[in-house]
Amino acid sequence: MYIHAVSHYLPSEVVDNEHFTQLNGLSNDWIVERTGISERRKAAPGENTNTMTLDAVKRLQDKVDLSSVDLIVGATYTPYDTIVSLAHEAQHYLEIADIPVVSISTACSSLLNAIELVEGYFALNKATRALVIVSDHNTAYNNDRDTMSGHLWGDGAAALYITKERQSERDLDIKGLLTGGAAHSQKATTGVMLKPTEGGVSMPHGRDVFIHACQYMPKATIDILERCNVPLSDVTYVLPHQANLRISRNVMNTLNLPEDKLISNIQYLGNTGCAGCAIGLSENWDKFKKGERIIVTVFGGGYSYGAMLIEV
Repeated sequence: MYIHAVSHYLPSEVVDNEHFTQLNGLSNDWIVERTGISERRKAAPGENTNTMTLDAVKRLQDKVDLSSVDLIVGATYTPYDTIVSLAHEAQHYLEIADIPVVSISTACSSLLNAIELVEGYFALNKATRALVIVSDHNTAYNNDRDTMSGHLWGDGAAALYITKERQSERDLDIKGLLTGGAAHSQKATTGVMLKPTEGGVSMPHGRDVFIHACQYMPKATIDILERCNVPLSDVTYVLPHQANLRISRNVMNTLNLPEDKLISNIQYLGNTGCAGCAIGLSENWDKFKKGERIIVTVFGGGYSYGAMLIEV
């Protein structure tokens, strides 16, 4: 599989840490020290998961012709419409008939599960050109006054055009992909939750989430590298789920890799959910050089995890 093009969309409203200082007394220094976050984006009234999907897809159209797409996979855990999914919204906009259109959710790991779903369709010769969209509208479900997690969340979306055959020399070659569930862990089903009818996002066991994220992202990274017979020293960049800068740094430390190999956008975007890593790929696309290897590794509520090795 090859990632031929990536795009992203970010809402225009910027929410800095002063908002939370005024709201619940959390200082800028405390938030930055604990999370690395200085600001985040917030969807405007009238924006939602589906509108951000279309904005990301339109930006992808500026880079590639999507008229021959034969599979659409959407991923979100913050749906605007639980019947008309973001994938169907994209199909409606593109006016492509009679193709598989599905949406999935594995919390913040959804990007890699969506790509793995594409891998299955490609392997069964049911598709050859896929549009993957990841979009999360966290602020629609978030409680800013929650001092445990209210300051973490941001909104954003990204779209990827993935093909079975290489389209250009600039394509990112997906060398290996794995995902897994760790719901057997004691607090997995209560670590972080989103119950729309019961107060939205909550994180009663944030420390447990932190510990398991720091455990599973390095583990998945090592597993996919061993599966692909690539030494850790050959990794150029690591792009972990954008949950917390302290988690990202812990992952790099566990892998014994220097921080200059870390790709991070949480400082100015907050936790954009399953869109965060795809936004990171889009933001850094032009700096990737031929022969470089990039690890994308994720961890989400539930618990879910995964890793993907890509090569320029």
